Amino acid sequence: MSNYRRPVITEGTYFITQVTYQRIPWLCSDLGRKGLREAIAKVREKYPFEINAFVLLPDHFHCLWTLPEEDKDFSVRLRLIKTYVTKHYGDQLGINAEVSRSRQKRQEKNLWQRRFWEHLIRDERDYALHCDYIHYNPVRHGLCAKAEDWQFSSIHRFIAQGQYPPDWGATEVTEKPQDIWDE
Repeated sequence: MSNYRRPVITEGTYFITQVTYQRIPWLCSDLGRKGLREAIAKVREKYPFEINAFVLLPDHFHCLWTLPEEDKDFSVRLRLIKTYVTKHYGDQLGINAEVSRSRQKRQEKNLWQRRFWEHLIRDERDYALHCDYIHYNPVRHGLCAKAEDWQFSSIHRFIAQGQYPPDWGATEVTEKPQDIWDE
């Protein structure tokens, strides 16, 4: 098995993508949203982090997280979020996907892909590009015509705070971060 190396930076900001198991589209369901929201709140109680940007799509989510001073462990946060949703909502979600032997041996269920994508944000330009990528993603996937039309996105906060103009994302956002994982 590969030995993945992740950045070890305290108080860093990270772009994270987490995908559902076999891309089963359950995340935007009422129960999926409730479970994820609850899991994030629970995890933030013990392991605080700031959510700078977020978009929830049917089979994955993208987010930017900033960790507190002297903290570098975004992986444990994501693991605990996934575990919470699986433990408290997995059966209720009723996902009908066979669990492989490998997943059975690891006692994994059928809600999440095992791995996730992360990227350490390097500077303000990198931050802005990843915010744009996050907020334009529903349009890229054909889920809406304009970014502000997607309800499960922090774009509404960005517009309200004046970080984006009201019509941001009405035209194509063509520049993508160079290291983005193409889903």
